[in-house]
Amino acid sequence: MPDTFAGGLVSALARRAGALDIALHTVQVSLRGETVTHAVSEPLDLDTHQRMYSVSKTVTGLAIGLLADEGRLGLDDPIAKHFPEMGPVHPWLEATTIRHMLAMRGPHRSTTYKLTAGGWLESYFRVAPTHPPGTVFTYDTSASYVLAALVERLAGTVLADYLRPRLLDPLGVSPCLRFLTGPEGISHGGSGLVCTPRDLLRLAHLLLENGVHDGARLLPAGYLRDAMSPQADTTLQTSDVVLRGGYGYQLWLPRPGSWLMFGLGGQIVYGDPARGLAVVVTADAQACESGHERLLDDVLERLVDPLVDRLDADSFDAGPSDAAGVDDGSVANAVAVRLPWPAPPHDAAHARPAGGRYVNVVDGPGPAELVLSLDDDDGGRLRSAGGWNAADGQATAGGWDIELRFDRPVRTVVDGQPAVVTAGWTGVNTLDVRCALLGDELATWRARLAWADDGTLTVQSQIFGETADQAWTFHAAYHPAPAPGSPR
Repeated sequence: MPDTFAGGLVSALARRAGALDIALHTVQVSLRGETVTHAVSEPLDLDTHQRMYSVSKTVTGLAIGLLADEGRLGLDDPIAKHFPEMGPVHPWLEATTIRHMLAMRGPHRSTTYKLTAGGWLESYFRVAPTHPPGTVFTYDTSASYVLAALVERLAGTVLADYLRPRLLDPLGVSPCLRFLTGPEGISHGGSGLVCTPRDLLRLAHLLLENGVHDGARLLPAGYLRDAMSPQADTTLQTSDVVLRGGYGYQLWLPRPGSWLMFGLGGQIVYGDPARGLAVVVTADAQACESGHERLLDDVLERLVDPLVDRLDADSFDAGPSDAAGVDDGSVANAVAVRLPWPAPPHDAAHARPAGGRYVNVVDGPGPAELVLSLDDDDGGRLRSAGGWNAADGQATAGGWDIELRFDRPVRTVVDGQPAVVTAGWTGVNTLDVRCALLGDELATWRARLAWADDGTLTVQSQIFGETADQAWTFHAAYHPAPAPGSPR
């Protein structure tokens, strides 16, 4: 049976994440192909699909490696050769190769599609380059987007469909795996991967086994060797010291012999081939300042390092040593850990019934009206009404109609997106609400509702997400609406 040591480490990691207001969704730890502990934050599970952000880059890189192995491209091909319609291009772009782009040593200092209103693919060739390729490491998601466009151009199909018979189906990856697309309909190979945590563990196992699954080679050994070897010097990285260890092909190399896929919000896939160790984490850390970097540090220091120390001391029972490469993602024999869903601390002594319609009395952003129906025991409902003003004064669509429960998370739909909502009375006349938006864009919304003695309701609202609607961040005051027919 698996050792409970890893389960204890995961529990400690969960407590740390909770203290930082990081929503830890799932954690999986496997050794030599066997899952030894797994953790989920209900109502999510290991088969809940979510966006994995920059983990996408590694998958795109693997598709490039497969095409190279099939002889359909060369890694030293100039990228402009495959997109002649984009010419003429700057000489530095003309010299940029696929290999440069895989290693994040292209000619742009940042993601180009964020600098122009045009198409994302075109932006890579039209935005003026800042330096010759092959000179320095610059993390550029637009390069990965162009690589995905290259895969689709050469394969004649979308990225996921190209990978399905070659990689995904043999691994047993869920049929829900897909890529969000850019404005041109191209798979977002830099940040658009949507799949399940279990899918990520299957992918990690394949890389740990050097591209071999059930005795069949699915990925070219030479490409993987280079992908997992330093191709770029990242010692000038400022976002996280862990990321200064180097970069391969669409893979971070945080420590000698290890590799890392790392996505916004705390999507982490860590592999240590020498020890047969894989750690997969999914999360949303956007509500915490530098949250995904802090989570990565904690995963490595509080989970990976103790596991490595114990493995090196040869005191970890990881199960059968011949299990590598055959784990189907089953967790039947693994130590299970329940992750607490982030929730405001509820004190029933502060609970109070609250109901009726409230009218915004401040000339500023926020919903024009709020409708409350709360009891002092279980929860109730919070709804916005009467339109919504953004910070620029423009009315926006969307709003709240949220079920609140003080004793458990509520899985629901908020503003058309799947969501999990928690709530609690955290102080006298103070109700806190937390909502995790779990659609194609992860986001966290927090609101505090505080009543004054005169009945005024003050609302502080914050939303955290890469592309979240910032109309949900506001500060407003509300008065109880007059009863129908009463003097105003």
